[in-house]
Amino acid sequence: MRIAIFSDVHANIDALEVVLAHIDTQNVDVLACLGDIVGYGGAPQECTTLVRTRAKWTVLGNHDAAVGGRMKYDYYYSAARDALDLHREMLDEENLQWLSELPMGYREPGLQLTHGRPDVPDSYEYMFNDEHARLLLEAYDTLENTNFIGHSHLTEAYRLERGADEEIQRVSAPRIEIDPHARYVITVGSVGQPRDHDPRACYVIYDTDERVVEYFRLRYDIKAAAKRIWAQDRLSAEFAKRLYLGI
Repeated sequence: MRIAIFSDVHANIDALEVVLAHIDTQNVDVLACLGDIVGYGGAPQECTTLVRTRAKWTVLGNHDAAVGGRMKYDYYYSAARDALDLHREMLDEENLQWLSELPMGYREPGLQLTHGRPDVPDSYEYMFNDEHARLLLEAYDTLENTNFIGHSHLTEAYRLERGADEEIQRVSAPRIEIDPHARYVITVGSVGQPRDHDPRACYVIYDTDERVVEYFRLRYDIKAAAKRIWAQDRLSAEFAKRLYLGI
């Protein structure tokens, strides 16, 4: 089976449409979204509708939880709060209801999908570096062979193995071969707001038969996405600037 996995759309319809069009050329069996469909961007309604109709599995991101009424976000910085307030107003009732009912994760033998760190999916903990990955050794027995996450907007991936000389090993994109005897935690990057200094949209395909994960980076019309942000007085222009810089 070939699974397309994407995350952190953040209301960027211009990036999402390019990613979905590319997925349609890749002989994919299942689409999965790791959350944060809303927040920051200019098209929350369009993105939520598209993900809801296209993805078989979607898990709850922290921005989705905030807009869907499932978490408080008064501690977010003011521009992020303003975006969430606006997006809640822009979404229709059907999409709001859908967001409010999304699961924290999806799991089946060999595969786990969460927004944040897989050992504590409801706390939305980040995995930015080796030290964060090392914490997962304590939860090794709770992990699946492949654990896909979003949240950081990065493309970090780690191989974990007990008893090896090097228990944690960073593995590099764009292609990762999966050892069935280890555990992998793979951050899939961001569709709508990459933060690894590469502004191109990002997603992965996991081929469960070949046991290979492959990253894809795609150019999209950043200017069009930025204009959607500039058109909303209540959205910070900084959210548009980030798109050009990939930060």
